[in-house]
Amino acid sequence: MPEERLTVAPREWRRAVGDARDRGYTFFDWLSAVDESDREENPGLDVVCHLVDPRPTPERDQRTLLLRARVPLGEALASITGVFAGAAWHERETHEMFGQGFTGFVDGTGLGLRPLLLPDGFEGTPLRKSFVLAARATRPWPGGKEPGEGHSTRSPSRRRVAAPGVPGPEWGPREP
Repeated sequence: MPEERLTVAPREWRRAVGDARDRGYTFFDWLSAVDESDREENPGLDVVCHLVDPRPTPERDQRTLLLRARVPLGEALASITGVFAGAAWHERETHEMFGQGFTGFVDGTGLGLRPLLLPDGFEGTPLRKSFVLAARATRPWPGGKEPGEGHSTRSPSRRRVAAPGVPGPEWGPREP
């Protein structure tokens, strides 16, 4: 059975996650974001949450739901830690890597949204498209042109290598 997908307005986010849990999607799988800030229409971050209904039926092993909300840049989204406590780690990571804020975040420590993966003093949001990679800033690109530059539509040719055990083109039936 295909995955169910649901796009909701940011103001409906927490309610939609709670409704999904009440409909049987009781397993929180993951939450992250997609940087869509370069879109001409409605730029922002897509916050995405994947939920699973683990109850098997004769037709399927499980149902899955992908919830998505486009959040305008700089706006906070309601935390779902009150619905799924396991979302705390994911919301902290999304906050740290994308800069997405979450209102009402509770993880039981009272420390709020705080760094999770990056070293102390790190500045920036490394999974945003606007983040400049240090390696690209300190060393020139090893190719002749930057990726995406150039007018050729063909990629350089490479010698084709067959996987072990795959017969060569000369093998097989021959034309009479």
